[in-house]
Amino acid sequence: MAKSKLDRILRVRTLQLGLVQAEESRAQERAASEAMLKSRIAQLVEGVSPAPAPVAAFSLVAAAHFRERLHQSAEAAEGRLRAAEAVAERAAEATREARRDQSAIEKLIARAQADAALKEIRALETAPPSRKIRHDPC
Repeated sequence: MAKSKLDRILRVRTLQLGLVQAEESRAQERAASEAMLKSRIAQLVEGVSPAPAPVAAFSLVAAAHFRERLHQSAEAAEGRLRAAEAVAERAAEATREARRDQSAIEKLIARAQADAALKEIRALETAPPSRKIRHDPC
C-alpha cells in the first residue's frame, strides 16, 4: 500500500479510537452515576424503615407508601445500573477493537518503512560503482 494511504488510514483509526474512548468514558460515568443513585435510594429506604416509637397511623401509611415507592425506584435503578454496565462493557470492547485496528495499521506502516529501507539498501548494493576521478595536486 502507498504510504499516504496508510497514513490516511492511521489518522482515521486514531480519530475512531479517540471517539470510542470518549464514548467508553461517558458510559463509565453513567454507570458510576447509576451506582451512586442506587446507593442513595438504598440509604433512603433504610431511613424510612419502621421505627419502634409510637406514631400515628397516618404516618405509618405514608411511610409504607413512601417505602414502596422507594423499592420501586430501587428496582428501576438496579435495571438502569445493569444497562449502564452493559453499555460500558460494550464500549470497553469497542475501545479494545479500535486499539487493535490502530496498532495493526501502525505495524503495516512500520513494515512498509522497513521494506522501503531494505529496497533502498538493495538498490544501492546493485548500483554500479561510481568512479571518482582524483586529480593530483598541482
